[in-house]
Amino acid sequence: MENRELLSIKQRFGIIGNASSLNHAIQVAAQVASTDLTVMITGESGSGKESFSKIIHQLSARKHGKFIAINCGAIPEGTIDSELFGHEKGSFTGANESRKGYFEVTDGGTIFLDEIGEMPVETQARLLRVLENKEFIRVGSSKVLKTDVRVVAATNVNLLKNVQKGKFREDLYYRLNTVPIAVPPLRERGTDIELLFRKFATDFAEQYHVQPLSLTAEAKRILLGFSFPGNIRQLKNLAEQMSALELERVVSGETMQRYLPNANNQLRVLENEDQSLNERDLLYKVLFDMRQDMNDLKKIVIQLAQGKTNASTVLAENPKLFSNVMDEGNAPANQNRETGLTVRPSTTPATYNYSTPTPPPPENNDPLIITSDDDNYESNTYDLDKVVEVKAEEESLSIEKKEKELIIKALQKNNNKRKYAAQDLGISERTLYRKIKQYELDE
Repeated sequence: MENRELLSIKQRFGIIGNASSLNHAIQVAAQVASTDLTVMITGESGSGKESFSKIIHQLSARKHGKFIAINCGAIPEGTIDSELFGHEKGSFTGANESRKGYFEVTDGGTIFLDEIGEMPVETQARLLRVLENKEFIRVGSSKVLKTDVRVVAATNVNLLKNVQKGKFREDLYYRLNTVPIAVPPLRERGTDIELLFRKFATDFAEQYHVQPLSLTAEAKRILLGFSFPGNIRQLKNLAEQMSALELERVVSGETMQRYLPNANNQLRVLENEDQSLNERDLLYKVLFDMRQDMNDLKKIVIQLAQGKTNASTVLAENPKLFSNVMDEGNAPANQNRETGLTVRPSTTPATYNYSTPTPPPPENNDPLIITSDDDNYESNTYDLDKVVEVKAEEESLSIEKKEKELIIKALQKNNNKRKYAAQDLGISERTLYRKIKQYELDE
């Protein structure tokens, strides 16, 4: 595709940017538009996937037909079949008359199915029939109807993983994924961020009858360094807020920092780590690190029990694990609050003292405590030649508990506005509603 043709498409559909990944996505959309192939558009929420579906429709032979965009995640599971395929009068409670579905209304046009990954499995089977045979049946009817509709689907999740988990039909996945188009997230588009901000600032200045905003060099640096998890939608909101609220039309770095308070440390904190980590990946990483700490503690206990090391060496090599343990010669040994492990150097190198103390606090699941003789304990002395068996229970790590805590925090942060809480969590509103009901958080 020539640069002139590419520029013409951008101007026609209001697409701003020169990133190579963006240009490639536009080229693929324009190239496949003249065919009737199904298209799968992938990209993060707010990255502009719907614009590509409009490119495909407007550059196709169906441009004079209807174009309907449907968010599958926003339609309740009980009514989505009726919305898509229609229903007959009396087919369910409240069906007072027959109704045409989107696939019947859009005959000869294009349907854009956003968040296709949220579509129920039963509805997926109906959709597959439409794609393969161009026929469907209304809810409550037995009559087969025909339709000629082109389907363009989009998702912000990894559908292949959902296929492996049994949440998405494999045959439907490959039927939809005939031509994949990957829309790049805003953070990967470089200086396009500044171009988009200037465009939005100009638009809002005209709307609010004020001078357009301009950025200092420091403000540009902060803007370009931010990750924008909400992508273009978040950038547009930022430009609107600043256009409406700022009296000074030249935005300094300090002013930009107020609107992006965590620009330097929040979303770029993973620069030295894997950039693909999402919030759930980070949670798993924390849990695995906790498990590794528990395993390290058990190894230390066994080494102490067998006399292969002493407490002083353990304290020197593991200051983080035993931050509350006192030096040798001090009064009673301290118990680590996090691990429940108490260590005191033994004055007899040939023996090791092992005793069973009182149970640890309820939140501590590791009952293993090592100590020297004490008047409050009945101690037994074991020779090193004897086998010392040490048992420790694995700490119970509940994914559901952590997930519930994250949902509560997201709701509190967004004043119980579920739409924005779902965006922060990286899930759809429908999934969030289901989780809220599952954890009984709506009471």
